[in-house]
Amino acid sequence: MKVLVTGAAGFIGAALTHRLLDRGDEVLGYDDLNAYYDVRLKHARLERLQARAGYQHRTAKLEDEAALREAFESFRPQRVVNLAAQAGVRYSLENPRAYIDANIVGFINVLEACRHLGCEHLVYASSSSVYGANVKLPFSVRDSVDHPVSLYAATKKANELMAHTYSHLYDLPTTGLRFFTVYGPWGRPDMALFLFTKRILAGEPIDVFNHGHHTRDFTYIDDIVEGVIRTLDRVPGPDPGFDPAAPTPASSRAPYRVYNIGSHRPIQLSRYIEVLEQCLGRSAQRNLLPLQPGDVPDTYADVEELVRDTGYAPATPIEVGVARFVEWYRGFYGA
Repeated sequence: MKVLVTGAAGFIGAALTHRLLDRGDEVLGYDDLNAYYDVRLKHARLERLQARAGYQHRTAKLEDEAALREAFESFRPQRVVNLAAQAGVRYSLENPRAYIDANIVGFINVLEACRHLGCEHLVYASSSSVYGANVKLPFSVRDSVDHPVSLYAATKKANELMAHTYSHLYDLPTTGLRFFTVYGPWGRPDMALFLFTKRILAGEPIDVFNHGHHTRDFTYIDDIVEGVIRTLDRVPGPDPGFDPAAPTPASSRAPYRVYNIGSHRPIQLSRYIEVLEQCLGRSAQRNLLPLQPGDVPDTYADVEELVRDTGYAPATPIEVGVARFVEWYRGFYGA
């Protein structure tokens, strides 16, 4: 197929693009290479992609409607994976307008391009952050998600609502993926595993929020990519079991689906750090801090619908995934 991947120089986008190229798809990557985190890492990911046959690239923002439309018109993608976004819960407290620009304005540009240029299926990144103040575990796509606790989460919930509108009005098949905490080689430097590794190797203390008691559904990058590809290949139709008298946020009479994509194995942060210490052969100095504004105590993905519909089966334990990350980090940074 011809697949347009936005955010192709990002962590998940680059890994997904390699897998698509491996199976013979043509890919147009679209990424603005912004400076939210170290652009050298983004350029390194991009260089690996540009060395491969079947890959083309555009450097532009999603908010640039003309540039995005030109990319669609010249490439004519059959399917689109929208992973470009302004990420980060804590950064949304400092720079909220960046989230409106990239996640709302940018996403409507993607939807409009898909609508007018005949896209067969749009898969887009949502987030486990949409569960916000929910306390019932595991988080289910059937649960209400009307109480976000960060603007980042609110923009991702808005993306799901916007996608449903286009599925309903224009019969555009859309699938939203609520990513849980993703980690692995080539990961994001603003994520805990990256920050912890850098500081431990430098002999510096690490900031451990909520005193290490909160849990996260850590999901290895290869498992995430497998789930994205399985959903990309499965174009949704109307849900024959949808009951408008008792609606679920997960499906619709329109060609629309939302799935959780996680490991279904929540791990306490303190255990995650212990595994990292073992892989590094060093102990961490822990600076214990309270839970930060916008963060939630626990995440735990119910992936029943994704397993049922696609056969998704996350298989990488943190002991294996963290070891692979450490091996990559030492090699990439000479640490």
